[in-house]
Amino acid sequence: MKRFKYVIVGAGMTADAAAAGIRKVDPNGSIAVIGDEADPPYDRPPLTKALWKNKTVDDIWRRTASLRVELALQRRVVQIRRDTKQVLDDHGESYGFEKLLLATGGTPRRLPVGGGDILYYRTLQDYRRLREIAATGSHFAVVGSGFIGSELAAALTLNGKCVWLLSPTPGIGSRLFPADLALTLSRYYESKGVAIVSGNGLAAVQRVNGRYAVRLEDGTTLKVDAVVAGIGIEPNVKLAADAGLATGNGIVVNEFLETSCPGIYAAGDVAEFHNPLLGKRLRVEHEDNARAMGKAAGRNMAGEKTSYDYLPYFYSDLFDLGYEAIGETDPRLETISVWTEPYKKGVIFYLDRHRVRGLVFWNVWDAVPAGRELMAQAGPFDKGLLSDWVMRLPRG
Repeated sequence: MKRFKYVIVGAGMTADAAAAGIRKVDPNGSIAVIGDEADPPYDRPPLTKALWKNKTVDDIWRRTASLRVELALQRRVVQIRRDTKQVLDDHGESYGFEKLLLATGGTPRRLPVGGGDILYYRTLQDYRRLREIAATGSHFAVVGSGFIGSELAAALTLNGKCVWLLSPTPGIGSRLFPADLALTLSRYYESKGVAIVSGNGLAAVQRVNGRYAVRLEDGTTLKVDAVVAGIGIEPNVKLAADAGLATGNGIVVNEFLETSCPGIYAAGDVAEFHNPLLGKRLRVEHEDNARAMGKAAGRNMAGEKTSYDYLPYFYSDLFDLGYEAIGETDPRLETISVWTEPYKKGVIFYLDRHRVRGLVFWNVWDAVPAGRELMAQAGPFDKGLLSDWVMRLPRG
């Protein structure tokens, strides 16, 4: 058995940030990072964004090894032994720890049809596979019109591919945007050449002569070179649950990111935490949270006692459009849109009882800190007050 002061399960952005956080407080404590991918930690957002534009894979590495950690890759931790403070991997290797961080992320949700003929897009290896297919293929079906699906459809189209975007909802991003913006965004995608197929689910996928026949629920068949799905993830909580840790919508942590077992922490996509600004428990699956939460967990593991009260943001690139968002962006809330250029530039506010609970900055940049300040105010807010607030934002 190898012994370490700190063991981190998971080798993604959260793990890298945690190792950096540890090193800020403890320059010399031994660290092991155990991950099931073949690649060391890397930036995940470029997989659907910059790697399809101007970046190369060489640009995305996190350089975790420079933090003097021992990387154990292509290994999956299968058991936490709380009594002896060890974790066991699927190679039979055990790792002793003083402090443990679970940064186990999530697993892509799967469709009830298609089996292994669908590429569920999440990892660098998935990117490599899709790039290889795209080098010779020309037609693609993308399943899902949320965060990942919309970015993938744009990325493939920008690379000259014909794309069918299979959307379960009437508009792109309907679970995030008000209906008018979601429908406008769908029309924008169609103007870029994406074929939107709404409300017509995937019934079957069959491999035919090296390509795929995609049959929809209405009987329509599409001939494509690959079927790619981005329909969200399920948090990887089984390891924690099997060890008796409290789980809910993720691994439950306190304000210091410690689980129900002292000395074991969780962070990133898998962690369910309380946010004081919103006054509720959250689980956030985006880059900003992975970095900030990982760093905070690492510092706390190394001896600090700092509450994680940060409200992370997220962002997306959609052809020539883009946005940054923060808070509860649920269109079932009351929404108020303030456009300086209709559907091209503006801010969407999400309110509950006249208090701002979330914002989407549509082609408006560097305003997230101001958004957090607005959310801290009790209100009440109406469209007039919010329009004045937008007009006072710095023009950039």
